[in-house]
Amino acid sequence: MNEKRLPQTKKEGILYGSIICLITVIVMLLLNIGTAFGGFSKETMLIILKLIPIIWIVAMLIESLFIGKVAEFLVSKFTENSDSFNTKILFNILFCVTGMSAIMTIVGGLIGTGISLEPFKTFFLHWPRNFCVAFWCEIILAQPIARFTMKSIHKKQEQKKALPELSK
Repeated sequence: MNEKRLPQTKKEGILYGSIICLITVIVMLLLNIGTAFGGFSKETMLIILKLIPIIWIVAMLIESLFIGKVAEFLVSKFTENSDSFNTKILFNILFCVTGMSAIMTIVGGLIGTGISLEPFKTFFLHWPRNFCVAFWCEIILAQPIARFTMKSIHKKQEQKKALPELSK
């Protein structure tokens, strides 16, 4: 699909995924650390700032090596070639967020508490909230920003291609 709102190259794909992942990681860390510490203080903000790069890298690896591939497969099973861009994006978001929120509820808990059974014991308490927040974060914030970025990059590329043609 040659869609200007989606990445066209591997480099663009990394940028696109990085934007989505970073925004979602920041929102989820604010939610989970803020909830765990009963609000925001200088101390909790320092914890969040320290955890952003770690959680971001972990989330990028999980998404690109596993969840992204599963989501693509599921999108192909649940949609037709004739389905709209929005339909395919919505299914992709649904499958990615379901998988990522489940895995990151456990992994994030393990990073936050150390190796313990706590993230497994509290999974069904935390995962529904994490899923809902991540889903709406993706739909309202992360995906639109990433797609706008891709659209802007492709527009600039088209303008660069058009400049030499105009001078002929």
